[in-house]
Amino acid sequence: MTDRPPNIIAEYHGIEVPEAPHFGPGMIRSMKEGSYEGKEVRAGLSTLRPGARILEMGAGSGIVGAVLAKNCHPEKMLAIEANPNLIPHITQLYAHNGLSGLIEVRHAVVLSDPTAPARVDFFLRGNFLGSALTVLKMPEKAERVSVPVLRYGDLKQAFPHSVIVMDIEGAEREFLRHADLEGVETLIFEIHRKIYGRAGMQEIRDVLARQGFRMDDEASVPGVHVYHCADPR
Repeated sequence: MTDRPPNIIAEYHGIEVPEAPHFGPGMIRSMKEGSYEGKEVRAGLSTLRPGARILEMGAGSGIVGAVLAKNCHPEKMLAIEANPNLIPHITQLYAHNGLSGLIEVRHAVVLSDPTAPARVDFFLRGNFLGSALTVLKMPEKAERVSVPVLRYGDLKQAFPHSVIVMDIEGAEREFLRHADLEGVETLIFEIHRKIYGRAGMQEIRDVLARQGFRMDDEASVPGVHVYHCADPR
């Protein structure tokens, strides 16, 4: 990072995207065409209302969180990202767009199991979109890093939130198994059917139904589901 003005490679929903080594030509093209993480962005823009407190799990490049912070006028956002190489670039993206007071990023993995360890292994791949926890994908041609764990119960006390936006490469089911979602009004999360299987998809639906969540068929699209809680308490 330097003090020179960054080279802006794209503008996406009002967000200027500074050049970064993890952005390949295809990603840059999709930003310029308006399709980068398009399903998740559309679900957020159509669903979120001003004043929400948003927890983003799996910040990735930071663009989705920045777009939501810029356009949906939340009270506050907290983004969590496991890949340490992305953190300085996400921070720069937020700062360049004047969002540092509204959204911050922390380097961690969020686990909802109250017995979760203090740290877990995370595997980095050349394309950051393929990085994941060891339990989800085989670690061929990947760099192993140790990442601090934030237990969800502790995180919820430190940062109460009404919305969860989640893209954690197949770990969504495991998170939802143990998470007490009291106080959460809306969930927006990417679906990984090939990882969960049919039984896993049904488990997600059952777990959310027991906590009072119902799927928003109008806002949901294939690959990204939106759920609302009728009584967030």
